[in-house]
Amino acid sequence: MAAPATSSSTSVSSHSHGGRKCGTHISAARKAAHEAKFARVAKQKSAKAKKNPVIDVHFHVVAANKTRAGGWIASRQIHHQIDVLNRDFHRTGIRYKLANTTHTISKSWFLDVAPDSVEQTRMKESLRSGSEGTLNIYTVSFANTAAAGLLGYSTFPADYQGLPKDDGVVIQHETLPGGSLKPFNKGRTATHEVGHWVGLYHTFQGESCTSTGDMVADTPVQKSPTSGCPKKRPDTCPGQKGLDAIHNYMDYSDDACLNQFTPGQATRMRAQLRTYRGINV
Repeated sequence: MAAPATSSSTSVSSHSHGGRKCGTHISAARKAAHEAKFARVAKQKSAKAKKNPVIDVHFHVVAANKTRAGGWIASRQIHHQIDVLNRDFHRTGIRYKLANTTHTISKSWFLDVAPDSVEQTRMKESLRSGSEGTLNIYTVSFANTAAAGLLGYSTFPADYQGLPKDDGVVIQHETLPGGSLKPFNKGRTATHEVGHWVGLYHTFQGESCTSTGDMVADTPVQKSPTSGCPKKRPDTCPGQKGLDAIHNYMDYSDDACLNQFTPGQATRMRAQLRTYRGINV
């Protein structure tokens, strides 16, 4: 397969804490620019959004060979992942439908894809399909130094216009439901990264008790990510209202600990979809 032209993904870089490692990160300056634009164009764009209660998912399995260790994923496991997404997003009004599945044998993509890498750019430019409202999910191994320990990463809705072929979610293949990567094998890595794809930040965005954080009023201010699943909810910002949102899908807790988006997060993701993805849910 001929290698497509490369592009750069400006919204992702490595960020880790404890066991979970998400590669979706946005600088304070870029976040400020995104939010200023969002406030300026949200009403104008929302008026043009089309009613669409279901988001089509194009699922791209990238593997080194046709073995499970080599990244080959069975159809039932992919359908199970879509079921997890729909359960987790149920209260937000957003639904997902598996529209297409592709399987690609590429040892270099499977092993070497990482945020901002040439391999990830070539993979996406070759495989991505659909419009701004189509969710593309790619599975790889992250078995390289640049992506060591990474579970997944995503682009944000505001990034689509500038780099449409870069749009999508990339996850480690063993994080799907029934995968081997315990305690991150219940499909919540996809939920977390799709949360970014619909416009959410981490609950600890900015890692400061005085920052604007995740731009959602009903998530407590949180200074640092959660590791594991604490029996007692920590309070990393004791001077602020509320305990850390350890059960929120946008924190870093173990999969079994995650079970909620807040109403404010649901409002934000729907507004982001209307503004940037032309979807009125």
